[in-house]
Amino acid sequence: MTTTTASRPHDAIVVDLLRTDPAFADEYLAAALDECTQPGGQAALLAALRHVAEAQGMATVAERAGMPRESLYRALSPSGNPTIKTLLAVLGAAGLRLRIAHDGA
Repeated sequence: MTTTTASRPHDAIVVDLLRTDPAFADEYLAAALDECTQPGGQAALLAALRHVAEAQGMATVAERAGMPRESLYRALSPSGNPTIKTLLAVLGAAGLRLRIAHDGA
């Protein structure tokens, strides 16, 4: 007899992980930011930020960022292109901030 386990979408698993371990968001977004210059990296960064917002509740993050929920979904969509103002507002609303560090190169 074979037992099958229900599969879950990757995005749902990541959101659940971020929900249960909010500190993971720092590492997750830092890794996405490090790779944002690679092919597909900008879309991956938006997806990572979207996952963090979903883990905290999109409506809550949008309210804290001072923007309509629909605008947040649009800004963090795969075709989104948020302004730096929007990016900083969303990061701040999620309890995060952008830091710059010298890479030593």
